[in-house]
Amino acid sequence: MKNKSVRRLTILALIAAVYAVLTMSLGFMSYGPVQFRVAEALCVLPFLFPWTGWGLVAGCLLANLLSAYGLLDVVFGTLATLLACLATAALGRRDRDSLARAVLACLMPVLSNAVIVGALIAFFETDEFLSGAFWPAFGLNALTVGFGELVVMLLLGLPLLRWLPRSKFMAKLQETIEESD
Repeated sequence: MKNKSVRRLTILALIAAVYAVLTMSLGFMSYGPVQFRVAEALCVLPFLFPWTGWGLVAGCLLANLLSAYGLLDVVFGTLATLLACLATAALGRRDRDSLARAVLACLMPVLSNAVIVGALIAFFETDEFLSGAFWPAFGLNALTVGFGELVVMLLLGLPLLRWLPRSKFMAKLQETIEESD
C-alpha cells in the first residue's frame, strides 16, 4: 500500500508541475481579465481520477504566485480550482462514457472561475466589494474569464477527457497505480 501512495504522490507532483509550468510559461495569456489558461484543460483529470485534483490545486497555487492580483489570487484563484475539481470528480463517479456528463465536467471550471476570479478582478478594479461599481465590473469580468475558460475547456479539455480513457497512456497509468495493490 505504501508503494501506491508514493506513486500517487509522484503523479500529483507531476500534475502540479505541468500545471504551473504551462501557466507560467504562457503567462501572457494565463493571467488577467481575459485569460486562456491552457493548463486548465487538465481540470478534467478528477473526472477520471478524483485524487488528481490535489495536484491541480497545488499547481494552481504555485502558478498564482506570479499573478498581479497577489495573495488574493493565490487564495481565491486556488479555491476556484479546488471547487471545480470537486465538482468534476463528483460528475465522474458514474456514467463516465456519457458525452453530456463530460461536457458538464468541462463546465465546472468555467463556472467556478467565472464567478470567483471574475469577482476577484472586479474587486481589484473597483477597490470595493458588493458596491454599485462592483456589479458591472463583476459581470464583465465573469464573462471574459468565463469565455476564456470555456474556449480552453471545449477545445482542449473535452477532447482530452474523451481521448484519455481509450488511450494507451491511461491503461499504463492505471496499471502503474494498481500494480502495488
